[in-house]
Amino acid sequence: MSIKETDNGVLITIFVKPNSSKFDIKLDGENIIVYATEEPKKGKVNREILRELTKLFHTNVELVLGATSQQKQLTIGVKKDTIEQVLKNKQKKSKAITF
Repeated sequence: MSIKETDNGVLITIFVKPNSSKFDIKLDGENIIVYATEEPKKGKVNREILRELTKLFHTNVELVLGATSQQKQLTIGVKKDTIEQVLKNKQKKSKAITF
């Protein structure tokens, strides 16, 4: 999984698929795929991702790299174990690919 602990929190790399029917996060092997409902115009997708991940992790989420790219790096103000556990639990609920 693309998760690294840093001094500023945890750095995750995600791949975004915009214009999806609903917001979701899935694991595809070692990749974190975020399905966003917004269209990739004027930062709408980025705002949606930050809003939804802040709700999911109950902490501050910041976009570090990839403002105009489908591949993005984000920092999340929690420990790596917390992120892995939340993603695993989300994966079990959606019955998608597990790791």
